[in-house]
Amino acid sequence: MSDTPARLLKLLSLLQTPREWPGGELAERLDVSPRTIRRDVDRLRDLGYPVEASRGSVGGYRLVAGAAMPPLLLDDEEAVAIAVGLRAGAGHAIEGVDEASVRALAKLEQVLPSRLRHRVSALQNATVPLTRGDGSTIDPRTLTTLASAATGRERLRFAYRSGDGTRTKRQVEPYRLVSTGQRWYLVAYDLDREDWRTFRVDRVGEPYATGARFAPRPLPVEGAGSDAGSGDAARFLARSMRRMKPELWIDVWFGGPAEFVAARLPAHLGAPEPDGEGGCRLRTSCTDSLEWVALRLALVDCEFSVTEPPELVAYLESLGARLTRAARPGDRRDPSDPEQG
Repeated sequence: MSDTPARLLKLLSLLQTPREWPGGELAERLDVSPRTIRRDVDRLRDLGYPVEASRGSVGGYRLVAGAAMPPLLLDDEEAVAIAVGLRAGAGHAIEGVDEASVRALAKLEQVLPSRLRHRVSALQNATVPLTRGDGSTIDPRTLTTLASAATGRERLRFAYRSGDGTRTKRQVEPYRLVSTGQRWYLVAYDLDREDWRTFRVDRVGEPYATGARFAPRPLPVEGAGSDAGSGDAARFLARSMRRMKPELWIDVWFGGPAEFVAARLPAHLGAPEPDGEGGCRLRTSCTDSLEWVALRLALVDCEFSVTEPPELVAYLESLGARLTRAARPGDRRDPSDPEQG
């Protein structure tokens, strides 16, 4: 292989395999002399790749962890596996899978050959994920379109369905994607309304980048500027959600250790405090629905008692009665039967 850049890429790809390569085997693979391999290894080191060499009859070369992440050279199967995994995680807004994951997916799909992109879509369409059901699923292509436009500072057009079912067309300057663990939201400047807005991504349809570039505007959050990060976008989203929904103040005691309870509650509800007697107490606020909070408390799988708010206490009493009737079919009453009153 006489083309030096192509040979270096091939050598780097081989060294990314988790094994040690004898110099003679590398020379045979690349159809060059061992001396050329030594020179190529020196070139990779000059480029910042930490290639270690061991001496002796069984010695060889291997790529080790360095100060920076080198470009990954993936074969077809590896690229498809990573793209499918990122799509599955991003599409269901799994807690902890944040904006960085979507950016990685956007970068990968941008350079995937069409044949591999087709394989990724075919695999995803042929599988049914088992999700926890707290949030809506999203087409990963929507996420990657939004992420690419936000990163490239490119205006977006899309159809949007509001909570009451109203459908509108929007043109925005996308700022950041934010994941709450349940859902994805887009923070953007709405050009038609001349104001900042947040959009639930599962209600976005037919998004496409217009090709028109824009200079980023300062986000209306204290301390945020044109180069503000996802933390400021998250604060803006939290403030917007508080304005849209009434806050629910929760005071609940759990009959289990704080670590056990915290591991079974969504992170945005905060961490319970131990009560010193083997239980713990959670005092927090959220903008989630009463019904959702009741179910999440029940799913902790230990005894609990709600002090506040009164409407949550009343809903739990009603829910408990319905669940009891569901477990005792013989006790159910038929409202149409006058004999059962």
